[in-house]
Amino acid sequence: MSEHIRKHIPFAGLIGIEVVSATKERIEARLLVRPDLCNPVKGLHGGAAMSLADTLGDMGASMNLPEGAGGTTTLESKTNFMGVAREWETVLAVCAPLHIGRRTSIWQTKITSETGKTVALVTQTQMVL
Repeated sequence: MSEHIRKHIPFAGLIGIEVVSATKERIEARLLVRPDLCNPVKGLHGGAAMSLADTLGDMGASMNLPEGAGGTTTLESKTNFMGVAREWETVLAVCAPLHIGRRTSIWQTKITSETGKTVALVTQTQMVL
């Protein structure tokens, strides 16, 4: 699955997202918090966390597209930051659908640190194209 990401979502491969498992109901991925993904205080940059969640939401929405759909795109995204993942930690992201409809789907991704502390909770709406 990680090879699929590198081919179809090159940016996700660039930042190092590793998909652990992916079904229509749940996607799990890991991301190593490298120095180039950190903010000035050596924690995971918010943009990197949001990119991780956006990638998983896109994957979930793509796997659940209705027949004849041309794809999906993010319509809206909201992120609550609750903790920090430090440089060289690996974060785990778990994404699941809250709603799957004909025109939109809503996905929630929880990102946790190696110690199990919640780093961010992201809710996004994907539009069917």
